[in-house]
Amino acid sequence: MVKKKDPSTDEVQRKLLAQQKFTIATAIGRAGSGLIKGESPISQQKQAVTVLTQWIDQHTSDPSGALKSILRRLVRSNELLLANHLQQPLNALQEIINTILASDYALEEFVRQVDVRWGELHQERPLFQRSGQTPDPADEYTHEYVRQDLTLLLAKLQEEIVVADR
Repeated sequence: MVKKKDPSTDEVQRKLLAQQKFTIATAIGRAGSGLIKGESPISQQKQAVTVLTQWIDQHTSDPSGALKSILRRLVRSNELLLANHLQQPLNALQEIINTILASDYALEEFVRQVDVRWGELHQERPLFQRSGQTPDPADEYTHEYVRQDLTLLLAKLQEEIVVADR
């Protein structure tokens, strides 16, 4: 049995609304009151970025933080890639790391960005390793170190993706 709405209720609401002072905030509130019922006010894109940045922070051993910082920047700047992996954002990070490791040029460019970030964080001139040259012993981010670190991170990532797919 459907209960009918009392017509006097509508009349009371109209009278109350007529007495209220109009404000833009009230109008916006009324117009958007039902738009996000049951959904998070944070977009799926931002949720995915948050998941990935937290994952990077928890699973990357990087004492100075430059490598983490550049990885987080790559996650935030790859909106299209992330949009394709909203349900499983770890897959987007896997693609980013695979792209870096796929070519020596991409790895060297990534290391250069990490070195620049290291210099910004420490307010020092960064040490750049040139292709084919022996790295400076004081260089925290050599091509080989970053390759090994990303390879370990990729293994952790793939392990977690397999667990999530089950």
